[in-house]
Amino acid sequence: MDYQEFNTSSGAEGAILVGVVSDAEKYEDAESALSELEALCDTAGVKVLAALTQVRRSADPSTVIGSGKLRELYELCENLQAGLVIFDEELSPAQVVHLEKELPKEVRVIDRSVLILDIFANNAHTAEGMLQVEIAQLKYSVPRLTGRGKELSRLGGGIGTRGPGESKLETDKRHVKRRIAALEQKLEALAASRDLRRGARKAGGKKQVTIAGYTNAGKSTLLNTLTNADILARDQLFATLDPTTRKLVLPHKTEVLLTDTVGFIDRLPHHLIEAFASTLDEVAYADLLLVVLDASDPNLERQLSVTRNLVYELGKTRKVLSPKTIFVYNKCDKLSGELILAPQDRQNSVQISAVTGFGIGELLQRMEAVLREDLRLCTLRFALSEESSVDLLYRKASVIDARHDENGVTLHAYLEPALTGRFADHIIG
Repeated sequence: MDYQEFNTSSGAEGAILVGVVSDAEKYEDAESALSELEALCDTAGVKVLAALTQVRRSADPSTVIGSGKLRELYELCENLQAGLVIFDEELSPAQVVHLEKELPKEVRVIDRSVLILDIFANNAHTAEGMLQVEIAQLKYSVPRLTGRGKELSRLGGGIGTRGPGESKLETDKRHVKRRIAALEQKLEALAASRDLRRGARKAGGKKQVTIAGYTNAGKSTLLNTLTNADILARDQLFATLDPTTRKLVLPHKTEVLLTDTVGFIDRLPHHLIEAFASTLDEVAYADLLLVVLDASDPNLERQLSVTRNLVYELGKTRKVLSPKTIFVYNKCDKLSGELILAPQDRQNSVQISAVTGFGIGELLQRMEAVLREDLRLCTLRFALSEESSVDLLYRKASVIDARHDENGVTLHAYLEPALTGRFADHIIG
């Protein structure tokens, strides 16, 4: 048999992972994908018993892996007493029904999307996050309501059954769609509130810096290190889903708002991308994007490719230009040697360790330099009677220093083009 057994702790639901690859040349890619699927299982509390890979020119329409490999999978389920089979690709409703019919009676079959949705359901804690996850799960379930008698009769509990709940899954498609519409209305109201807050931050003159990147690359740890925040940071995929914003003062007194966002992953279910649209807007509308990558991950190039593609798609969908970007290669303390990057990847990049503090000073300096690329350093003079104008300058611009005398105040500040015109009468140099 072409499979790998795992030694894992007891007490969790036992699963067998299944990957399909189109030809033998891509076999290593399939193994890498199954490693990521195993990490997702760890986050979801699933005990991985074995991983099985099938090499086929094309997927079998009914069983995906073909009858011969299906027999091997049946024997694995029997011998290892597995209760769950997880495919590393999205399955059609008919494929799930057929596979469950051919496997031992109590074995459930789910796909990668269901596993990720389950993790999101378990890790969402805010009202917005829970709404987003429920919408994604319900949209995923709509085409799977027909012909899933075995699925619909299950009581809640176990991977793939958390979230919308038994009562919702037992309703007809029309009822579910009404539920989705109602939830989307609530989410739109919360999204509108988020847009207002984002607009207020913009009006306040503070730059928006967003931390994005592959899940478990250390985004939350970086936010904690830079701002002394105390948000959850675990060595798991999707440990945090709800965005967190903190104020950060850069070395030369530039104040920015730093936001941590949900992590990216290869083949993120499109229903999740749709549901988390307002959250992911923090990426599209940022003034500066910190793309955090795990420098110690052997699949670093794939992380970079997935992240770049998602950022591009988010910007294209919302018709905004890609924000200025710094690529932050984190976890350099775990490297055994020097990190070798392609010339194009070395541009606008910083190597750090959010845990040890290595490279953090350089990152802060780079952030400030990038944010000031379009700004003009000006010397401004205000009379004593112009306190309101000085207050406005402090709110809208980055003031470096101020010198007071008996007639007024002289300041040095970085101004955006619009502010240069607004304070033109006060600029003396």
